[in-house]
Amino acid sequence: MKKLTENRTFCCRFVLPAVALVAILAFAAPASAQAIIKVSDTVNVKFGLLLQSWGDWQELTNAAGSTSGFQQNLFIRRMRILMGGQVAKDVTFFLETDNANLGKAPKSLGTGFVLQDAFVNWKIANEFSIDAGLILIPLCRNCNESAASQLAIDYGSLSFLESAVTQSSVGRDTGFQARGYLAGNHLEYRAGVYQGFRQAGSQNAFRFSGRLQYNFLDAEVGPFYPGTYLGKKKVFAIGAGLDTQEGPTGTPVPGLSKAYTAYAFDGFLDLPVGQGNGLTAEVDYIHYDGGQTFTALPKQNTFMGQVGFYFGAPKILPFFRYEDQSLDSATLAKAGNSRNIQLGLTWYPYGHNFNIRAAYTSREKPKSTTPKVDTTSELTLQIQLFYF
Repeated sequence: MKKLTENRTFCCRFVLPAVALVAILAFAAPASAQAIIKVSDTVNVKFGLLLQSWGDWQELTNAAGSTSGFQQNLFIRRMRILMGGQVAKDVTFFLETDNANLGKAPKSLGTGFVLQDAFVNWKIANEFSIDAGLILIPLCRNCNESAASQLAIDYGSLSFLESAVTQSSVGRDTGFQARGYLAGNHLEYRAGVYQGFRQAGSQNAFRFSGRLQYNFLDAEVGPFYPGTYLGKKKVFAIGAGLDTQEGPTGTPVPGLSKAYTAYAFDGFLDLPVGQGNGLTAEVDYIHYDGGQTFTALPKQNTFMGQVGFYFGAPKILPFFRYEDQSLDSATLAKAGNSRNIQLGLTWYPYGHNFNIRAAYTSREKPKSTTPKVDTTSELTLQIQLFYF
C-alpha cells in the first residue's frame, strides 16, 4: 500500500507536469541547415551539434534496502559540438566535444568541455584505410553506435564496462586503427592498436582490438553505426569483436588469467514493414575477463537485447530493452545476475534531427550478503536536437 501511494504521488507531482512540459516543447523548431565551408573540391569543413536535454526521476534506496523517494534531475545529458571535413583527396577528419551531465546532481555548471572523438582517416583504398587519434574501440555494435540515433534511452549500461580499468573515455582510446570494406562493402573489418592502461614508471603493453561485421542486405559504411534507420534501409548484420591487453609481469595469480580479454557477438536487423514503417532489433553479448591485468573488472557475461517498431504515419516508435549481467568470480562468490528492463516511446516529428523520448527503466541488483534483490524505478524524458 505504501509503495502504491508513493507511485501515485510520484505520478501527480512529477510525471504529469513533465508530460505537459514535453507537449509545450514539442513545437520547438529543429535545426534546419548545416554550416559548411568549401575551399575547393577536395577541401571542406562542416559543423554540427548534438543536444540532449533530460528530465530524470530515479528511485532511491536506503541502507535497509527499502525505497526512500526519488532523486530528481533536470540536466543536459549531452552537448556536443561536431566538426568534420576533408583536407585532401583521400584524407578526412572528425572531432567532437562534449559537456556531459551538465547540471546533474551533484550540480556543477562550471565543468568544461572534453574532447569526445578526434581522428583523421587516410583512405588508401576502399579495402584499406587508417584511422589515427581518439577512437571508439571496435568491440561491439552498440559500443560503436551514434549517440544521436540510439534505439532506446542512451547506450546499453553494460557496453563500456572496460572503460574505467583501461583508462578510456566512454569506450574511446588513443591509437591507430585499420578499417576497410570488402565483398561490395558487405564485409567490414576494424583492427587497431591502442594506448590502453598506462602507469608511470612501468612498461605496459599496448592494447589490441578488432571487429568483423558482415551485412547480408544493404551495406553500412562509416565510423559509427546507426541505432535505428526508422524503416529507411534493409539491414541484417552480424558481428564479432575482441579487445585485449597483456597483463603485468610477475607471479601468476591462481584462478586469474594473465591478460585482460573481452570478446563480443552481436546481431542487428532493420527492415521496412509496409508503407513507411520499420522494425529494428539488436542483440549484443559481451564476455569480460579482467584477469590479472584488471582485477577490478571481474569475469562476467553480459547481454543486451532491444527491439522497436516505427509507425511512419504518427512518427512514433515504442521500444523495449532487456539487459542481463552475470558475474562469475570466486571473490564475489558468484554474486548472480542483475537485470534491467526498459520500456519507452519516441516521437520523431523530424527524424533524428529533432525528437522527444520517454522511457521507464526497472533495475534489479542482487545483494552479495543476502538473496534479496532490490528493484528501483527510473523515469527519463529526453528532447534531442541534432544536425551534422
